[in-house]
Formats: sequence, C-alpha cells, structure tokens
Amino acid sequence: MRSRTLLLGSFIALLAVPAMAQGNNAINVIGTVDKMDASTISVKNDDGQVQNFKLAPNVIYIQQAPAKLSDIKNNDFVASAAVRKDDGKLHSTELRIFSEKMRGGGDGQRPMNDARNQTMTNATVTGTVVVNGSNVMHVKFGPSKIGGKGETYPGGESDLVLDPGVPVFKFTDADKSIVHAGGKVRVQGVRNAEGEMVNRVTAMP
Repeated sequence: MRSRTLLLGSFIALLAVPAMAQGNNAINVIGTVDKMDASTISVKNDDGQVQNFKLAPNVIYIQQAPAKLSDIKNNDFVASAAVRKDDGKLHSTELRIFSEKMRGGGDGQRPMNDARNQTMTNATVTGTVVVNGSNVMHVKFGPSKIGGKGETYPGGESDLVLDPGVPVFKFTDADKSIVHAGGKVRVQGVRNAEGEMVNRVTAMP
C-alpha cells in the first residue's frame, strides 16, 4: 500500500498544470468532499481533518476512471511510471491517459529516484500502440527539468512496454457536477497571498 501511495504522489507532482507552483507552495490533497459551494471546497482526509480551499476562477474539473490498454490512441498525452527490466527495456508499472486540458503537463522523461529506480515519462503517443504483436508504445517528449539543482533532461523519443495487467487510468474533462459530498477527490493548487487556491479538482473512483 505504501509503494502505491508513493507512486500516486509522484504522479500528482508531475501532473500539475503548468501554471501551478511547485515545492512548498503546492497543494496536493486527496480525500472526500465535505461540502462545496460556488467559491470554496472542503475536503476531509483519512485522519478526519477537514481542509478548506478557495476555488480559482479558472478551476478545471477532471474525471478519473479505470481504462484498458486498448483505450490508448495515437496522439494521446500520457504519463507512465516504468522500470527497466533484464531485457533492457522500460516496462510500464502504471499508465495514465490525460484529458486535453491536461496535455503538456510535466512533459519529459526523468528518474523518479524511488526504491525501484523507476522512470517517469509524460509524453505524446506516436503511431499505433501495438507494434509487431507486442504492446509497445512509442512516445515523443520535450525537455524537462527536475530536482533542486534544476537538472535538465533533453527531449526525445522512447518506447514503453505495456505488459498485460498494467494498471491504466483515463482522465476526461468534466464540470463541477461530478463533485458531490462524500465523493473522493484530489485537489491541486497553490498557496499564495490570497490563501489556499485550488485550480484543479479530480473526481476519483
């Protein structure tokens, strides 16, 4: 369970919208909706604590749902954690298909620096997913920066092996009607002079 939580945390950090600040000012909270109105949302975490956030004027709403490998299409923008196995290839450990509003978030490929030495790739799918009878996904990505020293990883292309059973999730654009009291959500945003401001709310299964 802990490794799953750490992986989810890595996805959260790397799926942030470009305008969202990172580091100590970033907001990434998962919980259930306590209440919501036109300008605020209250989220209860696993410890029962309720946190109140303002909704940014440009807040976007995303629906997350389980998906299948066959749902991946050419030109989709995806995020995948992967490990390099004995065959020298990157094998996806979890893959997420972004909505159009999330396109470009975290674009690049970089190490996750976790216990499994995983790599995170946020990139655009090119061509067909199935290559020579195998689930090999070819992607293109732009340059990315990571770490306190701002290391730069160049843009390029990569292949990811999608083994049977790899978890796949799809994110679709939605509106605030998907958010309701008791529903599970992830809220993302930034702490600034105006307070804790959320600019993305994702409804989770």
